[in-house]
Amino acid sequence: DFDSKKKRKVAKIYQALNSDPIDVAALRRMAISEGGLLTDEIRCKVWPKLLSVNTDDLPRLPGKELREDNKDYQQVLLDVRRSLRRFPPEMPDDQREGLQEELIDVILHVLKRNPQLHYYQGYHDIVITFLLVVGDRLATALVEKLSTHHLRDFMDPTMDNTKHILNYLMTMINQVNPEVHDFMQSAEVGTIFALSWLITWFGHVLSDFRHVVRLYDFFLACHPLMPIYFAAMIVLYREQEVLDCECDMASVHHLLSQIPQDLPYETLISRAGDLFVQFPPSRLAQEAAQHQAERTAAFTFKDFELASLQQRPDTVLRQRFREQPRGEEQTKPTLTKPRTNRFAMLAMMGLTVMLGAAALAVVKSAPEWASKFELQIFP
Repeated sequence: DFDSKKKRKVAKIYQALNSDPIDVAALRRMAISEGGLLTDEIRCKVWPKLLSVNTDDLPRLPGKELREDNKDYQQVLLDVRRSLRRFPPEMPDDQREGLQEELIDVILHVLKRNPQLHYYQGYHDIVITFLLVVGDRLATALVEKLSTHHLRDFMDPTMDNTKHILNYLMTMINQVNPEVHDFMQSAEVGTIFALSWLITWFGHVLSDFRHVVRLYDFFLACHPLMPIYFAAMIVLYREQEVLDCECDMASVHHLLSQIPQDLPYETLISRAGDLFVQFPPSRLAQEAAQHQAERTAAFTFKDFELASLQQRPDTVLRQRFREQPRGEEQTKPTLTKPRTNRFAMLAMMGLTVMLGAAALAVVKSAPEWASKFELQIFP
């Protein structure tokens, strides 16, 4: 039965590839559904279609002169040298060393052609996956398209956008399981444990290459934020482990940063898709912006102001007030009666403007994402 299902799926994939025009929607469905794209041979044909890459016009890689006076070369070299575990263990040393050289060239080529992109540690883990599946020339084209779209936020000069995306993780966990969210908040674990998951599309943390390429099928066919939905599902799936953990940062971080290698990937992929439908990016952005706004001085100032108006004088001042002669008290009524003057009015106007600006910032920070999950989620 499994073999017959696989044959039917392969037939549907080739039917979509041979359509005129190519049925990209069907290819997305095949990439997302159980088993993904099945083989690397099929991935070589389908991944370029998912990224709209023309395989008839692939770039030729430059020579070693690209490494001369390149600001990223030394860091890329260090990362590639540490990438031994990402290659199949049975691969001969000379073949692996040749692929590592190709890996360096692919990365530097993409960065050279796109100076607005900034290299980050972990980027090479994504490039390795493409290199092993499709070879250097096609990998270069696919990675370049991916870097200017799905990975764009990770390749800014700062990590601001990456941290903003990580904030969505806690927002989703809170929506689905407030108990787990509150436990993680109490432990002050933050979201740094999921950073390598997100920026490498889990390539750095999964030891089985089959699981890595299965996730890449899924992510390439989906919205760019799908990796953070999948990350949320991993945490939610491990709910009991989290709640049984010691409620401190070190313990919870250690637990979550170690991804079990026997996760039910197909189940988690399906649930991540459901989570996307239930909490689309537009809603996540609003929730995250609201949460961030609630932590600002502007948001909490009204409570601060009300509390300040209810203060009582300390013991010494109360004692002095009781001992004050009644005659003097009558001659200085302004000491015990608040005044409304233009300074108070200006202060209130300033508060109103400040709160209004904060509200506007919250609204503007929620981008107008597509709210439909068309064919399981391509934007």
